[in-house]
Amino acid sequence: MSLVENAQQLIRASLAASPGKPCVTSSFQADCVALVDLLVAERPDIPVLFLDTGYHFEETYAYRDEIVSRLKLNLVNLRAVQTVAEQESQFGILYETAPDRCCGFRKVEPLFGGLAGYDTWFTALRRDQSPTRSGLVESAPFALPSGRPIQKVSPLAAWTMKDVWGYLKSRGLPVMPLYEKGYTSIGCAPCTALPTFEGGDRSGRWGGKKLECGIHIQAAS
Repeated sequence: MSLVENAQQLIRASLAASPGKPCVTSSFQADCVALVDLLVAERPDIPVLFLDTGYHFEETYAYRDEIVSRLKLNLVNLRAVQTVAEQESQFGILYETAPDRCCGFRKVEPLFGGLAGYDTWFTALRRDQSPTRSGLVESAPFALPSGRPIQKVSPLAAWTMKDVWGYLKSRGLPVMPLYEKGYTSIGCAPCTALPTFEGGDRSGRWGGKKLECGIHIQAAS
């Protein structure tokens, strides 16, 4: 069975087993777009949750809108309680002084709040993205901070970036222009740099100080 067929099979089985509403999170990086394309083939109206932090590259927003239009996605923008201006006025430039706190306000809290209404959460995580994801399983229960469980499914867990590029090419889907500049993992503009030679896809995030924003860390029970 090919990697694409395995992903399709897992998606179908997960959708069939879901007792309620499924969703997929997408940052509109290449792997996210591959997963969304696979999902909408099975569930065209699946909610696509995008964390609109207010700090994204302009290219990210433009590309998001292009893919939403092309695939006719059911986009749900998740935003923090405070605007960027309000947060910076109250706390200063947190992505410089306290990046974990900034991620907490602008990514972790909005996402977990947004996930509260769903039962199955599809992600585009891959094992080869970073050491923190090397033990990723394709499907497992995940406890939200409220204690409510949600099934977290990662159909691309075994894929490499080469597999992702090959899939997008086969489907005739464009990629975000920032990849052409050498970026391999793209998040908020202030915290995204080119990867280090020895690092891996996510080594350019947060100045090398960390590899995860917190949304994929199991909540404490």
